[in-house]
Amino acid sequence: MVLEIILIIVGIAVVLWGADRFTDGATGLARRLKVSELVIGLTVVALGTSLPEFMVSFMSVLRGSSDMSVGNIIGSNVFNILVILGASAIMRTMKVEKTLLRRDIPICLAVSALLYAFAVSENLITRWEGLFLVAFFCAYLYMAYRIALKDRKDTASPAPSQGGEKSLWWSLLLVLVGMAALVIGGHVLVNNAAAVAREWGVKESVIGATILAGGTSLPELATSVIAARKGSLGLAFGNVIGSNVFNIAFVIGTCSSIVPMAVTEINQLDWLMLVDSCIFVWVVAFTRRELCRWEGILLVLCYLGYLVSLLMK
Repeated sequence: MVLEIILIIVGIAVVLWGADRFTDGATGLARRLKVSELVIGLTVVALGTSLPEFMVSFMSVLRGSSDMSVGNIIGSNVFNILVILGASAIMRTMKVEKTLLRRDIPICLAVSALLYAFAVSENLITRWEGLFLVAFFCAYLYMAYRIALKDRKDTASPAPSQGGEKSLWWSLLLVLVGMAALVIGGHVLVNNAAAVAREWGVKESVIGATILAGGTSLPELATSVIAARKGSLGLAFGNVIGSNVFNIAFVIGTCSSIVPMAVTEINQLDWLMLVDSCIFVWVVAFTRRELCRWEGILLVLCYLGYLVSLLMK
């Protein structure tokens, strides 16, 4: 037990270090490629920080633990919306771009509702439904690619050089090193946290929705909070929304395409939190096109209430 706790602390330290490198590399990449930080957040950063969710869910499905896999994704997405956006807003008031309100948050809501519809119809996510989710993800990536092209075309002249700005290759190296640290640190953290939870007799679905979800979302948390602290608000917000779309459309889609996923232990509260948390942030952000500190505190409190209800059950 003592060794597991030490490894949990080491995993957290590696994740935080990797998030700092990853954020610096991603913002440098956005400047060099002349695309917005929001687009980088929705794509490169979202894919990179969601690798732990993919690894955990994929291995869970291969071991026959579909409920742990789906619980991990649901818990991660709820954690992303309520805790990561909440913590980022507490750190700094987050201006919300129009494209997020009109396009990306509705897409995130749509794919969440789609997963709910697939899962509750027969308590099973079939292979064809998985392939449909993967196709949805490919369409989303293509849309992001078209936006990136438009961003570059709209840039009339190169941005003025800033002191200390790193080269394209250095930025890419920081992204890769940071991503590796996020994956390794997240893997060490999740494995040891899950081992401790099993010793305490916690159910697999609860482990998936709490410990695995929080652990695999640490890269997103560290990346978004550090990005918000550095003023890269588009990167912070885009990371969360892009990660949620990636988690459902690619992770669940890929896993269920390989092995149809039986969903029997996920309760209605989990599904409601998945969909309603997205609606809640959408409505809150629409009011003044920003998330302020007290709204961030409210989001975190909502998650704590959800966590208590899970543990009570």
